[in-house]
Amino acid sequence: MDGISQISEFGKILIFLITGILAVAFAFFVSRRLSPNNPNAEKLTSYECGEEPTGSAWMPFNSRFYVIALIFLLFDVEMVFILPWATVFGDKTIISIDNRWGWLSLIEMFVFLGILILGLVYVWAKGDLDWIKPKPVIPTTDTQVPVSLYDQLNKQQSAYKVKDFALELTAVAPEQTATATATPLRKPMFKPTFKKPDNES
Repeated sequence: MDGISQISEFGKILIFLITGILAVAFAFFVSRRLSPNNPNAEKLTSYECGEEPTGSAWMPFNSRFYVIALIFLLFDVEMVFILPWATVFGDKTIISIDNRWGWLSLIEMFVFLGILILGLVYVWAKGDLDWIKPKPVIPTTDTQVPVSLYDQLNKQQSAYKVKDFALELTAVAPEQTATATATPLRKPMFKPTFKKPDNES
C-alpha cells in the first residue's frame, strides 16, 4: 500500500484551485480591512496621464490606434527574447567551455531580428502603419461648354450686382405687420372623435 497516492491528479488540481481562490479572497479581505478609506474629489477623478480630464469619454475613437498599439505590443514582447541572448552571449564561462555557443547565439539572434524586421516591413508595405489621410478629389464634369465661355461670363461684372453689407436693421413697414397679423388661422382638416367605453355605467 505504500507509494500509492490516495488523491488522483484531478484531485490535486482541485485542491490547487481551491487554495488559490481562498488565498486571493483572503488577500482581498485583509486589504479591505487594513486599508484606509478616505475618498475625496481628487481621488475619485479618472486618471489621465496626470492631466485633469476634460470632456466626455464617449467620443469616436479611431480604430487605427488599436492596430498600432497591437503591432507595438507584438514587437515589444518579442524583443524581450533579446535578454536571454544577451546573457548567453556575454557569459564568459559558457563561451570558455565551448566557443561555438557564442557564434550559435549570434547567428540565432540575427535570424530572430531578421524575422522581426521582415514582419515590420510587411506591415509597413501593407499600409497598416499609414494614417487615414483625406485624398483631395478634383471635381470633373462631362460638359461640352468650353472654358473660355466661363471666363467671359466671369469677366462681366455688370451681370452680377452685389449688395453692400450693412449692419443696420431694416425697419418693417406697419402695413406688412398689419397684414401679417390680419391673416386668420386655419382650422384643422379633421375633427378628432373619442369613443366612450361600452361598459361605462
